[in-house]
Amino acid sequence: MTLSEIIIDRINKEGPVSFHDYMEMALYYPGMGYYTKDSGQFGKKGDYYTSPVLSEIYGNMIGRQLEEMWRLLNTEKFTIVEYGAGEGNLCMDILKYLQHDTALYDNVEYIIIEKGDFLAKKQKELLKNKVRWVNDIADVGLFYGCIITNEVLDNFAVHLVEMQDELMEVYVDFDNGFKEILLPATVELKNYFSYQNIVLAKGYRTEVNLQAREWLQKNAIHLQSGFQITIDYGFRANEYYKPERDRGTLACYFQHRVSDNYFEAPGQQDITAHVNFSSLAQWGKDFGFTVNGYSNQNYFLRSLGVANYLRSLEQQGSEEKKALLFQANKLLFEMGSAFKVLIQQKNVIAGPLTGMQFAQPI
Repeated sequence: MTLSEIIIDRINKEGPVSFHDYMEMALYYPGMGYYTKDSGQFGKKGDYYTSPVLSEIYGNMIGRQLEEMWRLLNTEKFTIVEYGAGEGNLCMDILKYLQHDTALYDNVEYIIIEKGDFLAKKQKELLKNKVRWVNDIADVGLFYGCIITNEVLDNFAVHLVEMQDELMEVYVDFDNGFKEILLPATVELKNYFSYQNIVLAKGYRTEVNLQAREWLQKNAIHLQSGFQITIDYGFRANEYYKPERDRGTLACYFQHRVSDNYFEAPGQQDITAHVNFSSLAQWGKDFGFTVNGYSNQNYFLRSLGVANYLRSLEQQGSEEKKALLFQANKLLFEMGSAFKVLIQQKNVIAGPLTGMQFAQPI
């Protein structure tokens, strides 16, 4: 059976499924979802680029930030937990950078949480030292260090809602093709908007990522002291729910083309929704996190000294230097304003980190 047929079979047996459940199956159904099937999603031959795939510069700068975090924690062992490590590029570049600091490198443990067996296999082919894989953060136990997510939360399955006379949730039915139906939203979805003082106009459609709250809660249980870096494309709540953004932020990616047809070929294309960083900051407080800083990728990398790094390239060969300068330009300008960086901390007394010199209110 194809994944479409599996989804149709579920609808026939159980009735319409929420868009959240449809998206979860399309992305993560075992062996057939977009992130669990045996094929490549990243890079020139894939569907999109990520910053770690684009350039080692990215991992080097994050390595600098991690080094500062370790010194602030004043702990011997430092655990880095990365969710959804793609093909392993970010991990590889971070560990390569940290090798210059023997005291840290000797005591660092890098743990990857990966849902997809195919991606975990590719990561293991690339990463030979210092790394172990687990299925859930509960398998890590209690730790001191940093949690990293880079372009992960945008792929959490979201609830799709639309304001009519009351808040309605989008469900997926099937009748000679997938189709939408609206059913009354749950109290939890309604509370999401009242919690943030957001009032939607009639006809307004948008997304709610409740899974992010569960993720934050689990992280807080296991991170005894340390930091959490969340990098993704998204907005603060007042930007996310602007009147003109009344169709939401859902987008599909296939071979570097963007569409809004999320019913086309489930499992074969990526489905994403922007991240509401305000909700991460608010929910985080419920679980013991405080915000260290919020910025965009451009300011984050500049604060960490990417300009000095680029100046050091004068010693490189001309072709290598040209390639790295091109990559840096994409990281800073083409992707720099779209991607946001939120750093939260738990049981740490620390002012704004180096990467947050240009932090914005959230």
